[in-house]
Amino acid sequence: MCLLLGATGVGKTLLLKRLQKLCQLDSHADLGEVPVTLPTVGTNLTDLIFRKKKITIRELGGCMGPIWPKYYLDCTSVIFVVDCANIAQISSSCVQLLSVLSAEPLQSAAVLVLFNKRDLPCTMSLVELRSLFRMDDVIRNAPQSITTLEISGRSGQGLQDVLAWLFSNRSDT
Repeated sequence: MCLLLGATGVGKTLLLKRLQKLCQLDSHADLGEVPVTLPTVGTNLTDLIFRKKKITIRELGGCMGPIWPKYYLDCTSVIFVVDCANIAQISSSCVQLLSVLSAEPLQSAAVLVLFNKRDLPCTMSLVELRSLFRMDDVIRNAPQSITTLEISGRSGQGLQDVLAWLFSNRSDT
């Protein structure tokens, strides 16, 4: 089980829909129109099947932040999404990420931090984001294996890398 976490409006649902589409297409095919999404209230369970391998992703709505820990026990990996274009939300996303990383049940989970919405003109650079999040310190001190990627759920930029990470960190148990 992979948990998909992040604040409200960061693009988790669109990311899931795009990853599903990508799994159905050949790797260089056009993702087509951007699907309509609504904020997730509650949880979405989605199976991704890629090259005959399956992984289940549980998306938790951003409004569910206070009860995210109830879902940590059966989790082997975490994708944490940050909206690069929402400067006002960056600090709270950082606090949420640190809370996720410090949770005891997630100490051995692989973690992917996605800096989303890179296609928008008003986003911070990766250097600025990594500095604000103090990612070098976080990566050095966290017990988890942490990977960071820049993506755009809307344009599809970086989504192949997300799939590669997901299926390379998949537990075969």
